[in-house]
Amino acid sequence: MIFTVAIDGPAAAGKGTIGQALAARFGFAHLDTGLLYRAVAAKGGDSVAAARGLVAADLMGAGLRTLDLGQAASRVAVLPGVRAALVAFQRRFARAEGGAVLDGRDIGTVICPEAEVKLYVTASPQVRAHRRWLEVGGDETRVLAEVLERDGRDMGRAAAPLKPAQDAIVLDTSVLSIDEAVQAAVDVVQARMGA
Repeated sequence: MIFTVAIDGPAAAGKGTIGQALAARFGFAHLDTGLLYRAVAAKGGDSVAAARGLVAADLMGAGLRTLDLGQAASRVAVLPGVRAALVAFQRRFARAEGGAVLDGRDIGTVICPEAEVKLYVTASPQVRAHRRWLEVGGDETRVLAEVLERDGRDMGRAAAPLKPAQDAIVLDTSVLSIDEAVQAAVDVVQARMGA
């Protein structure tokens, strides 16, 4: 069975948590596409060459989830050559037999516009900054400033800006528990699978 769940949204909205839960629930493969860009940024040097040479093992590197590497990933993600190098990898993953869940910034709009389910997971900047602060620590005011800066960069980039696909279901997790957010997503997938 080929069935793709595309999850988009800003940093710390809950995309990864929901994506992992959906993959586990339905037996689908899961790809956090942000890790691709983080791995490219971690390699340093020529970002386009790093993207072209990316292998699955690069996604297992320690330290890929730091706040600084997230900022660096956002900077390399605006480079058209990097994006082009990673598109084919993501599309193959998304349409492989057995089902797939991909979460990122442009999955439903660019990578998999044919996805059977498209979710746009969001939350207020303050809630997202607090969540990220709980993950990484530091100064919460600085974390909020960085979340807002990243939102501006992700939503304002020329290539594949962050925005909901026209047919995406928007899931605002600002006031939802993890279980409530996951259940809302499960309900959407079950409804589409049953249709």
